[in-house]
Amino acid sequence: MSYKIYIIEDDPWYGELLKYQLSMNPDYEVTLFSKAKDGLDSLYKNPDVVCIDYSLPDMTGEKLLQKIKTENNAIPVVVISAQEQISVAVNLLKAGASDYIIKDNNTKDLLWNAILKIRERADLRQEVEELKEQLEQKFIFEKTILGQSPALKNVFSLVEKATQSNINVSISGETGTGKELIAKAIHFNSDRKKKPFIAVNMAAIPNDLLESELFGHEKGAFTGAISQKAGKFEEAQGGTLFLDEIAEMDLSIQSKILRVLQEREVVKIGGNQTIKLDIRILSATHKNLAEEVKNGTFREDLYYRLIGLPIDLPPLRLRGNDILILARHFVDEFCKDNKMKHVPLSKGAKEKLMTYNFPGNVRELKAIMDLAAVMSDGKEIREEDITFSSLKSGELFTAHEKPLRAYTCDIVSFFLKKYNNDVLEVARRLDIGKSTIYNMIRDKEIIIS
Repeated sequence: MSYKIYIIEDDPWYGELLKYQLSMNPDYEVTLFSKAKDGLDSLYKNPDVVCIDYSLPDMTGEKLLQKIKTENNAIPVVVISAQEQISVAVNLLKAGASDYIIKDNNTKDLLWNAILKIRERADLRQEVEELKEQLEQKFIFEKTILGQSPALKNVFSLVEKATQSNINVSISGETGTGKELIAKAIHFNSDRKKKPFIAVNMAAIPNDLLESELFGHEKGAFTGAISQKAGKFEEAQGGTLFLDEIAEMDLSIQSKILRVLQEREVVKIGGNQTIKLDIRILSATHKNLAEEVKNGTFREDLYYRLIGLPIDLPPLRLRGNDILILARHFVDEFCKDNKMKHVPLSKGAKEKLMTYNFPGNVRELKAIMDLAAVMSDGKEIREEDITFSSLKSGELFTAHEKPLRAYTCDIVSFFLKKYNNDVLEVARRLDIGKSTIYNMIRDKEIIIS
C-alpha cells in the first residue's frame, strides 16, 4: 500500500524539488498543492503526512496547521519555513506540528529523514495495536482455559460475571491450577483491557523489599535508593493489579495494603505526595484464606476488602475428561513449537493419564506431555512414554493438609474416575454405602463428569 504525502508549497520550483526528492521512494505517493485551500479540500483522502510551507499567500502556517488538526488530529504535519526564530518553531510544535524544518540547502534531506521517522512511529503504533488485539483474542477464556467439565463451566460463569464489573476478585486453588491465567482472562475481557495488567508474586519478594516494590520510593528514601521508583500500585494505574500468593504477606504489610485499598491512594516511601489510584485488585492464594484469618495470620478487615467475587479453581483430578482435552492440547502445542509431526495418544496412554491424580495439576500435566512427545516413537504416545515423576498416585492424599472429610471426598472422587462413575463398584471397593457416595454428589462435595 502506498504512503500518501501532501506538499502544500506556493513556490512551484521548490515544491517540485521536494516532490522529486520524496518520489525517489517508490512507496511514496506524493501530491503537490500550491494553495492551502486545495490541500484542505483533499484531506478527506486521509494522507499519511502533510508538509506545509509556513508562508503561504492564502493562509498563515499557524492557521493551516490548526485547520488540518481540527479536520484530522491524527495526520502528522511537517512545517517548512524560512523563519529561524526559535519561538516560532516552539509555538508550532506546541500546536501539534510533528517537525519543523528550516529552508536551506539541507531541507530536502531533513524532510526525507523526518518522514522516515514519522512512518516508523506510525508503524510502531500499528504494531502495538495489533499486539494488543492479539492479546485480547488470546485471552478469550473459553479458548484459553480448556475443558468441558461442569466444574470448569462453573468457573467460566464466574469469570464472565467478573468481567462485567470492577468488583475485586479472589482466586483460590491448588498450585498449578491456573490462577494467574484466570486473572489475565478477567482483565483482558474487562473494560480495563487496554490498561496495564501488573502481577506481583508476594511470596517471591523478600519482606524488606516488598513495601518498596508495592508502593515505590523517592530518591534517597533509604540506603540504595539512588533514584525515584514507581511502585506496582502506581504502575497499574487505570488497569489491574494481581496480587498472587497473598497469604504469604506479613501482617505489617497487610495493614499498609489495607490503608491503600481503603483510601484508594498511595504515598511513596520517603515522599509526601499522595497519588490517587484507579485500579482493580485481583488476588490469589493456594491456601484457605478464611482459615488463615481464624489462625490470626491474615487480617480479617483485609480479607473482606479482597474477597469480592470468590472463584475457586478445581484441581485437575476433579475435572474428569478435561485431562485428555488438555493432554491433547499440550502435545499438539509442543509438536507445533518444535516442528514435529502430530502424535496421537494411544488408548493405553489415555487410560494411564485418567488413573493419575496430578498433584501438580495443569502445570504438571503439561510437563508430562512435553516429555511424552519427546519419548514417543513419532507415531503415537504409548503408555510407557508417560512418566509420573513428581508424586506417586498413592501420595496424593498426604500432599496437602485437609479435614478428614475432604480426604474422603478426594478418595471417592479418584475411584469414581477410575471406574467410570460406577457408584456400586466404587462402594464395593471402598467398603462404604452407596448412599454415602450419592449424598456426596448431591451435596456437590464431589463433582462428576
